[in-house]
Amino acid sequence: MSVKLLFLNDEAMRRAGVLDMRAAMKDVERVYTLYARGEVINPGKCVLRWGKTVEDENVLGRINAMPGYVGGEYDMAGIKWIGSGPMNYKKGLPRASVTIILNDPDTKLPVAIADGTAISTMRTGASGGIAIRLLARSGARVMTICGAGAQAPTQLEAALLARPSIDTLYVYDIRPENAERFARATREKYPSLTVAVEPDIEKAARESDIIDCVTLAAEPFIKGVWLKKGALVMNMADYEVDNDCVLRADKRVVDYWENVKHRMISTIALMWRDGLFRDEDLHAEIGSILCGEKPGRENDEEIIYFNAVGAGIMDIAVATRCCKAAKAAGLGIELPFWE
Repeated sequence: MSVKLLFLNDEAMRRAGVLDMRAAMKDVERVYTLYARGEVINPGKCVLRWGKTVEDENVLGRINAMPGYVGGEYDMAGIKWIGSGPMNYKKGLPRASVTIILNDPDTKLPVAIADGTAISTMRTGASGGIAIRLLARSGARVMTICGAGAQAPTQLEAALLARPSIDTLYVYDIRPENAERFARATREKYPSLTVAVEPDIEKAARESDIIDCVTLAAEPFIKGVWLKKGALVMNMADYEVDNDCVLRADKRVVDYWENVKHRMISTIALMWRDGLFRDEDLHAEIGSILCGEKPGRENDEEIIYFNAVGAGIMDIAVATRCCKAAKAAGLGIELPFWE
């Protein structure tokens, strides 16, 4: 018996549709729904970290292993293996590099190996977009993106699909050159959008309907006292917002609560660890809102906090869609696994 493995590099993945944000948002929405219905296996992250503290990790880096199985129309198992080298920019390399392995859920044999770097940024952007669709004010106009790295473009793309009413974007980054670079690219791509680099994060936050944080922050830089009525604050990465952002919120929503607690790096997780937030204080996981078990935003006055930690099942779903498209188009390289 011979077994072949499909290898998909970054170019094959692009040709297979990995950069299609609408499709990525559909994948992420389906995964959230399947998760809420118990049709996934989601063991959570295993973190291989260098150093002993968050500060160490944000310099020395980490590698995460994120296995899972997604049912429904995907019916695929796999693992995301993602390396994060925060200092890679000094070498002209991307911070994140991702490999996806897909396994047949019946035989458990590998069926594909794919570059997952674009998948990771797309599905995280898509996750933010789904949160905005469910949790932001209906007529949201002003958005602030904190962190002008690889995540910023996909967060914005998904946000504009979810809320076309957004007409003003503030960009904040501790490296001004990164903020300027992202702002220039954004003006070229979205000429109707007013884009401003804003070094005064308090000013930007106070005006914003949506505050989207995609940074490596080890100390909070968004204060709850700045949040206006109706604001959505999105804690999409590390320790980015202060406790008051959680405490002032009328609803606290996460993607995968057990994963959030296991990762223990976001504000709400640290509050739970310290006894400042209880399981029963959580409004919902986002899948429960999609399934109609819990309401999303109910009025334009609510302040809502959202935290996403991510899960490999999201990457597996996107990779499965692209793998099917690649096979149909004859993309990739077939490698002999067993002869």
